[in-house]
Amino acid sequence: MQCSPSLVLALSILLGALGFLLLCLNLRAPARYGKHQEKPGKPWARLPARCAWFLQELPSFLVPALLLALRSPPRLEPLGCRLLCGMFCGHYFHRTFIYSFFMRGRPFPLQILLFGMLFCIYNGFLQGYYMIYCAQYPKDWFTDFRFTSGVLLFLFGMGINIHSDILLRQLRKPGDHTYKIPQGGLFTYVSGANFFGEIVEWFGYAIATWSIPAFAFALFTLCFIGPRAYHHHRYYLRMFTDYPKSRKALIPFIF
Repeated sequence: MQCSPSLVLALSILLGALGFLLLCLNLRAPARYGKHQEKPGKPWARLPARCAWFLQELPSFLVPALLLALRSPPRLEPLGCRLLCGMFCGHYFHRTFIYSFFMRGRPFPLQILLFGMLFCIYNGFLQGYYMIYCAQYPKDWFTDFRFTSGVLLFLFGMGINIHSDILLRQLRKPGDHTYKIPQGGLFTYVSGANFFGEIVEWFGYAIATWSIPAFAFALFTLCFIGPRAYHHHRYYLRMFTDYPKSRKALIPFIF
């Protein structure tokens, strides 16, 4: 398989445009799943949260892994392949094979699950294709400020994301679908601590890889889950009279 810069650019622009479209749609009303699902819907149109999350996230790990497997040996020799495995696939290995089996949530609408799977296939192909077949880095890229700062930002965001997910999970006992006020960690300052961590994580990945597809994905992440943090914040303020008034929606001390 050969690199096609025009294909990479077109897919990246489309990803960014999709992010802006979802930003416009989701600022007015949140995607109807989780705490924002108004009606339970028909049982056949939903899947258990763990199963749905596993199926949704799996393509983001599987598609790049298959692209790597199809590459001629040595498969991990280029730096782009190692960055892809260590950062992008590492994140989605955790989200697919670890997080999904511990999460506690309401049944997931099939329609949103299918859209999520299609996006993960699309983004998994774009990130994997670019990093395997197009990305070129100098031999001293590991010492470049962009790489070191990006990796540190990625790890910082991933730590916030995982820690916040653990705090959210501890709010519920198995089978409990009621929502409570998150406490501790970055939740002391923002309602969407888990979302903030993931946004920081993908901007770190974009800086470390210094690639158009990665920046497009980071922008998409901000446009998609940023409004969700805003609607979560409004939900908590509406549902809990004792909700901390100093807490922001997404960015500590700012918004």
